[in-house]
Amino acid sequence: MSIRGVRLDAVLRALGGAFVELVLAPSGDDVFVDSVVFAEVGDLTRPRTAAVESSELWLAVGIGAAELAAWLNRLDQKGSAPRAVMSKEASDTSVRAAAQRAGIALIAVHPDARWDRLFTTIRGVLDHSVSRQDSDDIVFGSDTDLFELAQNVAAITRGMVSIEDEHSHVLAYSASGDAADELRRQSILGREGPREYLRKLQEWGVFESLRRSDDVVEVPAHDDLAIRRRLVVPIRRISDNVKGESGFSSDLLGTIWVQEGPVPIAGDADSVLRGAAAVAARLISRIRDAPSNEAIQIQRLLGVRGGGVDVPSLAASLTIPMSGPAMVVGVASIGNGGLPSSGELVSSLRLHASAFQRESLVSAVGTRIYVLFPRTQSVKSTVSWTREVVARLDKVSPSGLRAAVSSPVSTLAEVAQARAEVDRVLDGTSGDVRVTTLADSRTPVLLGEIMDTIAADEQLHDPRVDALDVYDRRNGSNMRESISVYLAHSGDVRRASEQLRIHPNTLRYRIKRVEEITDTDLSEPSARLLMEIQLAASARAVSSPNLSVPSSTLRE
Repeated sequence: MSIRGVRLDAVLRALGGAFVELVLAPSGDDVFVDSVVFAEVGDLTRPRTAAVESSELWLAVGIGAAELAAWLNRLDQKGSAPRAVMSKEASDTSVRAAAQRAGIALIAVHPDARWDRLFTTIRGVLDHSVSRQDSDDIVFGSDTDLFELAQNVAAITRGMVSIEDEHSHVLAYSASGDAADELRRQSILGREGPREYLRKLQEWGVFESLRRSDDVVEVPAHDDLAIRRRLVVPIRRISDNVKGESGFSSDLLGTIWVQEGPVPIAGDADSVLRGAAAVAARLISRIRDAPSNEAIQIQRLLGVRGGGVDVPSLAASLTIPMSGPAMVVGVASIGNGGLPSSGELVSSLRLHASAFQRESLVSAVGTRIYVLFPRTQSVKSTVSWTREVVARLDKVSPSGLRAAVSSPVSTLAEVAQARAEVDRVLDGTSGDVRVTTLADSRTPVLLGEIMDTIAADEQLHDPRVDALDVYDRRNGSNMRESISVYLAHSGDVRRASEQLRIHPNTLRYRIKRVEEITDTDLSEPSARLLMEIQLAASARAVSSPNLSVPSSTLRE
């Protein structure tokens, strides 16, 4: 019988010895894992989700030494438990002792290591293992292939290799020894290199050479900054159509760096790096292009691409269950702007979502990002997860993030309805409440939809509001604002005048003048109601460019 999963030591080699260290393995070296999950403090006490319960490798995010040790001590042989735990508290003696008693492998994580990078790398290693074992369901292990390339280049060049994208974010790297310098350690940890060194690279023309040429560039050592000698080569998209003046593709995908270790870099490293750059270009292009096919399938399931939807085929292609409940979460920026750095946000959401529910799917559509959770029906837990994620990722948007959670639907065939419900909530709310549902926001959602219907239908538009706007434009007055505030305060002149910062008698005069301009008796409740609705509808139409505004509102 074949053993599924990957040996734990293989996972640790992919992560690099400078960032993780096996502290103890009570069961010996033959520890295999085939699933990984983020585990938080709540997972130690409350009923765990199926994804957490079944995962064999836990990343103990934000769990202190005391909590982790107490949980390990509570484990018994009858209950389900992970085979290994990664923690930044693994040096604590109580944690080590508890892990030893529980028979669980314990891995120490560097304090500065980013959990999302570790998770991505581990998932890549595990996915690649699945692709090799399941010949009938081949999955391209993109992250692992890049790591294998880095390891192979390192073996041939006798250096330490890192593969970076065009923004200098590390995509993959070879194992690091004691000779790794601070720049390499900080780069892999997701930090920026020393500013003095980056300035030197700029002065030496390294970045310019990488932009303008396919040649391998030598970067000398910098003893003052403890930076070792390096070679670097650009990675460019392979294309017959996009060429620069020098005849090479101008689409820079990234770079491959080789840091010199205890022995000199091999003499044929230049040719090795040029070949590796071509391989890396294909891998990175495949990584970037592959999600687009998945995204299209997710968008079809969400019902945003029109036409019929073959739900069984899509479910099979996306490897998610056809039966059972599902929920959708929509994320948007507060205000009318889009989501900056949406690619990075999608990646972060995908990581957090997979930790919450392993079969989750994420896709960006326009200015929104949708998360689909198959086999999920708990509104309470999904709202709680969404609040936590919005709080964590809020900084990516200058105006902040907001989200809406759908009601559960019974099957995948109804996912489009759940997505439409999410859109209704996002369209009808402003973000005063960061995370909400239709049940919690029904009043603003329904009012907003009523306003939109009125604003978009010429026959429902009251021309008397136009007369008020024309008067304000011609006379530089604030009649519209005054009557809007007056109506918002239910006719309370004192409170309305305080908000407007005018004398109550001035407001009374303006109300009388509005009645004259619009030929309306505002002492009538129905007249006040209609006026308030019309003012709100026209104001919403002006602030919502997607609405079809009646032409009369734009004429004098």
